Amino acid sequence: MSMLFSDTLKNLRTDRGLSQRELAEQVCVTRSTVARWENGSRLPDALMISRLSECLDVDVNTLLSAAAKSDEAPIVIMVEDREIILAGSLPVLEEVLPKATIIGFTRPSEAIEYAKANRVSLAFLDIELGRTSGLDLCRELLEINPRTNVIYLTAYVGYSFDAWSTGASGFMLKPITPDSLRAQLKNLHYPLMTGGTEK
Repeated sequence: MSMLFSDTLKNLRTDRGLSQRELAEQVCVTRSTVARWENGSRLPDALMISRLSECLDVDVNTLLSAAAKSDEAPIVIMVEDREIILAGSLPVLEEVLPKATIIGFTRPSEAIEYAKANRVSLAFLDIELGRTSGLDLCRELLEINPRTNVIYLTAYVGYSFDAWSTGASGFMLKPITPDSLRAQLKNLHYPLMTGGTEK
């Protein structure tokens, strides 16, 4: 079984003779933040993992892999009110994320109820969802689980300015492709196990 992120980080830190406080100072966080990473109650985001890799002189992929394996198989949802687009997009997600549980929704209310009962790791949201805005849906999902990565999907690039103010990880123009999806997965706030082949 692969070593979890918490154990990996603690071992790397102690091997380099650093205290939690010393590591915290070097990556500009509090000692309690490092303690939470090491007890497994929190995972750092992608930016912080990059800082940790530099500080600990370790390949960033070592830490990213450990962080991904600390989670169970990720749950990925897509909310798109047009069934034909949803049907065409889900196979792309399955190709790039073969180890994930992937579920599509045409109704935002159903996605919210699902997110309340399941830990959603990644949500792809259409911005225009009938009377509901994908921007508002993002805020609701993040209230349920602040560690949900959100990527917006739209045919209109003009929405990107509003999208960034909601805490989303990314923004994709339709139709999605395997290459554009892989590019977005590299920018997630909270890395997850893709299970796909890097290209």
